[in-house]
Amino acid sequence: MTNNPKTLRKDLGCWLATPDIVFIEIAAQVGYGTLVLDVEHGTLDLKDLDRLIPFARALGMDVLVKVEGPHAEPIQQALDFGANGVVIPHIAGVEHARMICAAAKYPLLGTRSYAGARTVRYGAPTDSYFADDNLATKCFPMIETAEALADVEAILSLPSVDGVFVGPSDLSLTSGRGRYRFTDEDRKDIAHIARSCRSAGKPWLMPAWSLSEQAFATEYGASVQVVMEQQSAMYSGLVAGFQQAVNPGASKT
Repeated sequence: MTNNPKTLRKDLGCWLATPDIVFIEIAAQVGYGTLVLDVEHGTLDLKDLDRLIPFARALGMDVLVKVEGPHAEPIQQALDFGANGVVIPHIAGVEHARMICAAAKYPLLGTRSYAGARTVRYGAPTDSYFADDNLATKCFPMIETAEALADVEAILSLPSVDGVFVGPSDLSLTSGRGRYRFTDEDRKDIAHIARSCRSAGKPWLMPAWSLSEQAFATEYGASVQVVMEQQSAMYSGLVAGFQQAVNPGASKT
């Protein structure tokens, strides 16, 4: 049974780092409405993006591409292939964000180069296309460094920035706390980001793998919680199947 795209939960996301159409199809059938394609830490190449982005969008999902780095070309390529938005890692302070995030918006708002093709349905752009696309296409720099956290209000004030994506693991590392454990200090930093977004009237997104992270993200008004990751889902399923096979009586208790 396939879900009607209108029933997809756009506030709940899943994470994909290797090309897998079946994962996307199942995720949409279950009800996930947002897909994050992780190019930075995954094996996704341009051919994969060209194939997976329109497939997921045809299923009714919003697609965000976490690009390989803070550079104009991967940002433009992801958007040219039809992504709803980009997540940009390794953003430092506000001036770095100003320069990099401009690549996600057409002039005069930004510096994005026009490619045509899929973004204009293989025709000519309308008179309002560039302004409309600047509104529709989302740019989410990551707040994952101590420098970006210190400048979060200024970053959110940039017209090329539509909101921010929290990177809690790297934020913990760059703040000197080591491995991310969702400590009081971690929660304090993320809460500061959430309050800054509320003041700016812009959304924030975060990976929320645990129930406590999900409750926190809900309390502070995250617009999207990414709650399932491809390899973790595979691991959990394999472990559950193995344990059931070697200890079948355990599932009956």
